[in-house]
Amino acid sequence: MNSITLIGTGNMARTIGTLALAGGNTVEVMGRNQSKADDLAKALGGDATAGRWGAVPAGDIVITALLYDGVVPVVAEYGDALAGKVIVDISNPFNAMFDGLAHGEETSIAQEAAKVAPAGASVVKAFNTIFRNVLEDGRPNVFLAGDDADAKARVGAFIETLGLRPLDVGALKMSHWLEGMGLITMGLARNGIGHWNFALGVNEFNG
Repeated sequence: MNSITLIGTGNMARTIGTLALAGGNTVEVMGRNQSKADDLAKALGGDATAGRWGAVPAGDIVITALLYDGVVPVVAEYGDALAGKVIVDISNPFNAMFDGLAHGEETSIAQEAAKVAPAGASVVKAFNTIFRNVLEDGRPNVFLAGDDADAKARVGAFIETLGLRPLDVGALKMSHWLEGMGLITMGLARNGIGHWNFALGVNEFNG
């Protein structure tokens, strides 16, 4: 069992929270709007709780279920409250046309979050290549990247409790390319595949 804190009260927080509880994990929800956090915790049911914004998260794994431009400011705002935590960034920094990354550099939101995270915290990128509807109903592969092997192992173990397959792509700098994979999924949804009911994954061939 893992202890998870979701910072954010939107659709991805609801979806991951639902899967996490079903997988036997404990879930805490935090949001700037306390009533929304309370409502989501109640809607998730089970033993889900609502924490107070800015307090030390109860979860050992803290998932920032936020729009990309909110992730780094929130990690900075929480500061030492995140010391010793594994921070999971799930965001995609798409530009307004959804054909490029908003930061326009070879960096990532996860890498920028790591720069402002407190000592002892580790940042992992995960879940950003998966559409919410697929996460709700499917069994997609979950790509992840990070510099701390133990942190990645803990996130991988959590992903497995959701009934999903974690795939480690390497160091945190690979988060930039995971964000690029997020762009690929958008391009496929709008063009070659033409719908949102798919996910990128890996098929292994032996022999």
